[in-house]
Amino acid sequence: MNKVLIVTGSSRGIGAATALLAARRGYAVCVTYRKNKQAAEKVVSQIEGAGRQAIAVTADIAIEKDIIRLFETVDKELGPLSALVNNAGILEQQMRLETMSAERLERIFKTNITGTFLCSREAVKRMSTKNGGAGGAIVNVSSGAAVTGSPGEYIDYAASKGAVDTLTIGLAKEVALESIRVNAVRPGLIYTDIHAAGGEPERIERLKEGVPMKRGGKAKEVANAILWLLSDEASYATGTFIDVTGGR
Repeated sequence: MNKVLIVTGSSRGIGAATALLAARRGYAVCVTYRKNKQAAEKVVSQIEGAGRQAIAVTADIAIEKDIIRLFETVDKELGPLSALVNNAGILEQQMRLETMSAERLERIFKTNITGTFLCSREAVKRMSTKNGGAGGAIVNVSSGAAVTGSPGEYIDYAASKGAVDTLTIGLAKEVALESIRVNAVRPGLIYTDIHAAGGEPERIERLKEGVPMKRGGKAKEVANAILWLLSDEASYATGTFIDVTGGR
């Protein structure tokens, strides 16, 4: 029987790279997307073309009923859940705190914090041996911003990822005796579309000289770390972090 994995926000970028690599490692994968159905279906087609199983499910991670429907769909179409990658996240235009609205903060926190909590809740319900599950693993995609704070750009996004770090530590301890491991990766300057969402598509080119390795990272390099944390090779790792930041 295939291991079953949900990767939230996996129509492109780090999520897509993770879904594709996971499929090659033997997972049946649920690719989730909010709007870009075509991109999600392309990822599914690539997985199926390699002889693996995948489905695409639309879900806004900021909406609880969407999350519940997502997990119930996976139950029906792929089978018992083995792993979750909480990758879905948003940021908005670069700005300082004094120009941020309450509505912006609510949007960021609802997706990046509440959505991650609720997806983790649904995964624990299914995977915990206390609930009759077979155990599993959760990997949260945090950010190097949780450490640096992203001053002058998006401290709200950074703070939301700080909350994800705290969730990782607390939940790992909470379910350690229920055969669930919870870890996180903190990507640094990775070549994905998220920088355009912040208003600066070429942000990595501006900042890469400040990275000890003098380059931006690739989505697959983050995916490699995620898949290691999901694997049995990381069987004694929980509540921990891998910084994929080029040393920044």
